[in-house]
Amino acid sequence: MPAPLTLAVAQPPCTPRDVGANVAAHAGTIRAARSRMVLFPELSLSGYELDAENISPADPRLAPLVDACAASGTVALAGAPVDSHIAVLRVDAAGISVVYRKINLGDAEAVRFRPGEGPAVISVDGWRFGLAVCKDTGVPRHLADTAALGIDAYLAGVCDNDPAVVDERAHRAATVHGVWVAFASFAGRAGGGYDPAAGHSSIRTPDGLVVAQAGPEPGALARATLL
Repeated sequence: MPAPLTLAVAQPPCTPRDVGANVAAHAGTIRAARSRMVLFPELSLSGYELDAENISPADPRLAPLVDACAASGTVALAGAPVDSHIAVLRVDAAGISVVYRKINLGDAEAVRFRPGEGPAVISVDGWRFGLAVCKDTGVPRHLADTAALGIDAYLAGVCDNDPAVVDERAHRAATVHGVWVAFASFAGRAGGGYDPAAGHSSIRTPDGLVVAQAGPEPGALARATLL
């Protein structure tokens, strides 16, 4: 078994379409989280604005994220529109890379974005993390295909306005396959008409027990140690 790992789910304040402001909020969260990993919501760097500009992993505006991760020894997972995909960026001291592209798009999303090609897993300190974004979590096939890759935890950035939906999906993901589950959910103003978004980001044990949960407010964070 891998060593215990501290994970935080964050719901930073969002300024839709203002990448610089959102990077600053993310960097501050990373430094304050005191966690090996920090998970952020869907499209967290742009806000949930389907017409927002694409962001390149090499964009110099993202440099403060790398600096924050290097200073704190953190691996961060942030959301951004990248090359016409709703993407998850891995940020650490070595730099930034795209590690997942959302597969299951909503109708409005499909007008602008292309679906990803398949499930993805990343490894951190011996832990295997399956990745998802929002609507993916409501598609049983997505969880099954991701779990089939061999995972210890299922991580998702989401944007929704109904905390009950977010909670139900997180509980089902944990209990169906017996893995840790962490959802980072936008709170407050998220763009795209989500004002307020659901918040209530959470971390659950493989039997579905909530061990850490944020409130509905922007800027909240929840943290737990995966054992």
